[in-house]
Amino acid sequence: MIVRTLSEIKGTDRDVQAKTWNSQRLLLARDGQSFSMHETVLYAGTETSMWYANHVEAVYCVGGEGELVNDETGDVHPLRDGTLYLLDGHEHHRVRAHSDLRMVCVFTPPVTGREVHDEHGAYPLIVEEREATA
Repeated sequence: MIVRTLSEIKGTDRDVQAKTWNSQRLLLARDGQSFSMHETVLYAGTETSMWYANHVEAVYCVGGEGELVNDETGDVHPLRDGTLYLLDGHEHHRVRAHSDLRMVCVFTPPVTGREVHDEHGAYPLIVEEREATA
C-alpha cells in the first residue's frame, strides 16, 4: 500500500517546477505501477504547448478556468472544475490558463519525474525500475 500527501512531496524531487506550471508527482514509475499520477497547477495567464508522443494522459480539472486547444483540429474546449480530457490520440495541444488551473493528471506508461518537455512539447520515454520499499 502506498500512502502519500502533497505536503510531504513539496521540495523533493517529486515537486517539479517549470516556467508555466508546477507538478507534484504522487505516483511515479519507481512506485511500480502501470501509471503515474500528478497534481499540476498551470499558472494564470500562461499558455503551455504539449505533445505526448510516448504517453497517454488523462487530465481532470479540480479548480480554476482555462481552455484546451487541439492544435491538430483547432477545436477549443473550456476547462473548469469537473472537466476531464483524455489525450488518447497523442494530440498536439495547448492549455491556456485564465486563472490558476489545478489538474490531476494520469500518465501511462508512467513517467519517472525526470522527463523534460522537448522542443516539440513531448516527454521522452524513460523506463525505470521499481523503488525498493521498506
